[in-house]
Amino acid sequence: MQKNLDIASVDFCTLDYECAYLPGKKTRMYYRYIPEATKELASELIRRGWRRFGHSYFHPICNGCNECKSLRIDVQNFKPSRSQRRAMKRNRETKVYIQSPSLTYEHVELYNKYHLYKSQKSGWTYYEIDLQTYYEEFVVGAHDFGKEVLYFAEGKLIGADLIDILDDGISSIYFYYDPDYEKLSLGIYSLLVQIDLAKRMGLKWIYLGYWVDGCPSFAYKTRFTPFELLDGFPELEQIPLWHRHN
Repeated sequence: MQKNLDIASVDFCTLDYECAYLPGKKTRMYYRYIPEATKELASELIRRGWRRFGHSYFHPICNGCNECKSLRIDVQNFKPSRSQRRAMKRNRETKVYIQSPSLTYEHVELYNKYHLYKSQKSGWTYYEIDLQTYYEEFVVGAHDFGKEVLYFAEGKLIGADLIDILDDGISSIYFYYDPDYEKLSLGIYSLLVQIDLAKRMGLKWIYLGYWVDGCPSFAYKTRFTPFELLDGFPELEQIPLWHRHN
């Protein structure tokens, strides 16, 4: 490991629990708790398939299953489809702001409203988040590279996108929105905003987390082409091997 990536951490893993993506499967997560992560270290971990919530970086280590594939969008060669261009037009009046991650009652109420809606529409398990949990998952650990992109319409917060701006790209952490504004296609629009931001900053990639073939919740990710998929979860000492898909 390079000296400047040798930062204090605590490693642990979960017990097996029900997989949210593949029925009948079990999943297990490997965690690395890194309270003083640098932008350089975060960049190298995300490039190797890790994800970040708060101070914790993680990836799956499921027994006998490797269906979770890390996916990244090729920013410089991306061209929006007709439906993606329509999403941009729908949001001509949407106001977009980028800042350091913050915590307000408005954030937490919107997060819970979105998850209640998804539990009713898509069968997600609903857990109401509180201020402390939101703070620990989406505010701490951002350091100087974590940001939130906020979306406003009619004077109210209608969407929040948590991202990390890294050395070679943007890591998309989590997005939630007001279901009353579903007609705006805010999920698609938020990714288009990320792509535009990356282009303007000269960054190559949007790291979109995991894609599982056949999982409806992830189907939208492969509509942003071209993209690449990663082989496994290499160590920091190993070179990550990404494979292109057009």
